[in-house]
Parts: sequence; C-alpha cells; structure tokens
Amino acid sequence: MAGGAGGGAEELASGKLIVDAPAEHLTRIRICNPEKRGALDHEILDTLADRLPQLDARCLLLTGDGPVFSAGYDIGGFDEESFSREAESLVAHPFTKAIEAIERYPYPVVAAVNGHAIGGGLEMAVACDIRIAARGVKLGMPPAKIGLIYSHTGLRKFIEVCGVANTNELFLLGRNVDADRGYEMGLVNAVVEPERLEEEAVGLAAEIGANAPLSLAGNKRAIRAIRDNPWPLPPELERELVELRESCFVSEDFREGIAAFAEKRTPRWKNR
Repeated sequence: MAGGAGGGAEELASGKLIVDAPAEHLTRIRICNPEKRGALDHEILDTLADRLPQLDARCLLLTGDGPVFSAGYDIGGFDEESFSREAESLVAHPFTKAIEAIERYPYPVVAAVNGHAIGGGLEMAVACDIRIAARGVKLGMPPAKIGLIYSHTGLRKFIEVCGVANTNELFLLGRNVDADRGYEMGLVNAVVEPERLEEEAVGLAAEIGANAPLSLAGNKRAIRAIRDNPWPLPPELERELVELRESCFVSEDFREGIAAFAEKRTPRWKNR
C-alpha cells in the first residue's frame, strides 16, 4: 500500500487489523479486537510481521479501536495441557517478529495510545518511535502479577525509553500508571484529551510524513544504530553512518530542501 490519502480501509487478520491512509504519505494500522480487549493473537502478530515490510508510507500510525489499545498477549484461551507450550510459542515467535517488523520499518512509526496498553501491548507501543496517549489511559507491565519473567530484549527497550528506575517500577511493582505519569516516566511523548487524540495523532504523523524521506529514513537508521550498539561504535558502523550522512549533501532532496526554505514554499521531495 502506498502512502496516498483517501484510499478505502482494508481489513486484515479476519478484520482484527484495519489499514487505511488518513493523510498523504501516512498509513494507519488499527488493532480492532474488541471482544478480547485488543489482545494480540497469532493471526494479528503474523499479519503485522508479514505486512509491514510491504508498506512504503513515510510514516506509520499504529493505534487501537475502542477503549483499549491492546491488553497484550492473547493467552486466555489456552487449555491446561498445552498452556506452557502455547504461551511460550506466542511470546517467543510471532510477537518477536511483529516487534522486529515495527522496529525495522525504514520510516518513523507513531503509536496513538487510544486506550489501556498493558503487557505486550505496551511493549508494542514502546517499539514505536513516538508515542502520543489519551489522558486517562492506563499503562502497565504485569509480569510480576502473573509469574512471567520478561524477555531481556523487551526489558532493554524499556530501560532505553524510560531508564532503569522507571523500568524497575513498572516491572517489579507491576502497578498500572496513568498517561500523565507515563509522560513523566518517558513512556509517552505527549498526552492529549481523548476526544482530540485522533486529530492530534494524525496531524503529527502527517507532519512527519511530509518531511524529506531520505532524512526520515537516514535519521531513524542512525538513531537506532546508536541506540543498539555500545559506544564507541564499531569502526565499520562508524564508517557506514558517516557515509550515510555524507550522502545527503549530494542528494537532489537536500538541494530542494534548501531552495524551498529560501523561497518559503513546500518542498517537492523525490527521495533521491
């Protein structure tokens, strides 16, 4: 799906994912599984992992439907005999692949946390580049309440986003926090009134999508590389990032951006 605005909505994963384009260069993906409070099942996670690499919008907007963003893993239906195997399989395979697809998307991904984001639902939001939440929603990590030891890769994401102290509070206390406390912790970038969330989130994502695609992809690549590697950077990665930066100076879009800024007009990006 391209990033143009105005296209009809597409239903995926038996209607549990709805994809549309509310603005130019923006694709929105809505988790729509109200019967299970937005729970993430195999079908939703596999579809995200398979579909995201096919998209080319300059910004993705991930949100929920109704009062919940996502209540996390859908493990409530496993029977006694298969519980351990099925629960581990869900968390270890499709969830990891879906999170990796979000993180590897070449352009920015924005999470509009419309409702409660719990467990894996909150990690999915944290995997996005920017998060905006509706005031009053609850954010929480309940592993300590259900006997789960969380993955070290997931814990690292939270430490990077909100620090060791706040990660300890989330995972060891296991208590939900509201969106305003989440903002103080660094879990979300902004909190808005619920009735304004869709407008604010679409506006923010559309503003991102209107920026230079080479810059969006290049800066996201550099930020992720710096985040995921120890300092000083490995020499080969250092060279790659230097070459990435130098490439912009000979691009048509850099020249267009400078010209448009001087002429006080909207740039016409060519992604080259």
